[in-house]
Amino acid sequence: FTVIQPVMFVLLFRYVFGGAIPVPGGNYVDFLMPGIIGQTAAFATFGTAIALAQELQKGVIDRLRSMPMARSAVLAGRLVADTGRMFITIVIIIGVGYLVGFRFQNGWFLAVAMVVLATIFGLAICCVAAYTGLAIGDEESVQAFGMIWLFPLTFVSSAFVPVSTMPGWLQAFASHQPVTYVIDTMRAMALGGPIATNLYWSIGWLAGIFIVFAPLAVRAYRRAA
Repeated sequence: FTVIQPVMFVLLFRYVFGGAIPVPGGNYVDFLMPGIIGQTAAFATFGTAIALAQELQKGVIDRLRSMPMARSAVLAGRLVADTGRMFITIVIIIGVGYLVGFRFQNGWFLAVAMVVLATIFGLAICCVAAYTGLAIGDEESVQAFGMIWLFPLTFVSSAFVPVSTMPGWLQAFASHQPVTYVIDTMRAMALGGPIATNLYWSIGWLAGIFIVFAPLAVRAYRRAA
C-alpha cells in the first residue's frame, strides 16, 4: 500500500489533471514528479506514527524494553526501518515516473542528490510522526491528526501546481513552508535551474525539525516506556 498510493497519484495527476495545469516549460510530468517524490516521503511517515501507537497500545514497547537491548533500539530501529522502506519506495516511484515520461535533465549526480534530499526530508517528518504517535498513543487519533497537519503541508505547496496560481493570501503560506522549499530544490536538481537559495532554506527547515522533534520523540518514548 505504501507503493500503490503514490503510483495512483502519479497516474491520476499525469493523465487526469496534467492536461489542465499549465506549468513553466509546459511538460507537466517533469514538474510533477519531484512533487510526488516529496509527497511520498512525507506520507510514508504515517506508518511510523501508526506503528508506534499500535506498539504502545499493545504493550510491545514495554516487552521490548524488558529485554537485554539498548534503550534506544526500539525508536531508532523504527526510524531506520521506515527510512529504508521510504528510500525503496522513492526509487520505485522514479521508475514509474520514467514509464510515464519523466526524465532527469541535470545529470546523475544531482539526480542522486535529489533522492538523498527526499530521504532526509522523509526522515525529518518521521521524527514528527514518531513524536505524535508516542504522544497521542491511540491509532485512530494518530491517523486523524496526521491527515490534519500533513495534507495541508503537501497540497498547499509547489508539489502539484505553481504557487503563483494560488490566491495571494495562500501564496504567502505556500511559498515559505518547508515542503515547498524542499520540492523546489528537488525540482531544480532534476530539471535544472537555481538551487542554492532553496537548498539553504531546505537545510534550515530540516535542521529545525530535527532539533525540535528528535528530542521530543525521545522524550515521548521515555515517558511511554
